[in-house]
Amino acid sequence: MRKGIFSTYTAWIIAVNVVAFLLFSIFISIFGEDKAVFYFALQPAAILSGQKLWTFITSMFLHANLTHLFVNMLSLFFIGTFVEKLIGKKRYIALYFGGGLVAGIFFVALAGFFGNSDWGIRIFGSPMTYAVGASGAIFCLGGLLAILTPRMPVLVFFVIPMPMWAAMIGLLGILWLASFAFSANIGNTAHLGGLVLGIAYGLYLKYKYPRKTAMISRYFSR
Repeated sequence: MRKGIFSTYTAWIIAVNVVAFLLFSIFISIFGEDKAVFYFALQPAAILSGQKLWTFITSMFLHANLTHLFVNMLSLFFIGTFVEKLIGKKRYIALYFGGGLVAGIFFVALAGFFGNSDWGIRIFGSPMTYAVGASGAIFCLGGLLAILTPRMPVLVFFVIPMPMWAAMIGLLGILWLASFAFSANIGNTAHLGGLVLGIAYGLYLKYKYPRKTAMISRYFSR
């Protein structure tokens, strides 16, 4: 039986992100960008004062612009589809949302505690900064693959060939250096949080299923 386009959770997540981007754009056109960002984007200062806790969720489905959405959804299509087949739908959806939430917690905590100086802001971000995007959850999936399929060849930025473990470390480092050098607004601490959870879950699976995970690692190192 031929499966439909929405037979995977990955496809549904991508669809929700696209719809959310369209609705967010409509909201901006009616009420203005400042109000839209204020109510739906994640801001450390607001969270640490006990306000707008729902933005841990809403920020995971919003994107700053069409390029941001396209890059994240293209990455999610390739990585998410593979991870979903590898660990199953239930584990996948739990890991995806868990990665997004942990990414948000890292973003809030590190900016809140260290983002009160010029160097702290450049490295960890300002507590007043807003964040949106699915990249924290995507880094979580990548962190899992860095443990389960460390030698699997991938293309960083869809161009540079690397084994999966080096790709995840290299991508995180490149984005962090770029934001530090050019003062670019990139959610590096969110990426780090997602990556840490993905690595931790990968290590848990290796401990619980040593034979199966060893077989997966060998198969995808060809």
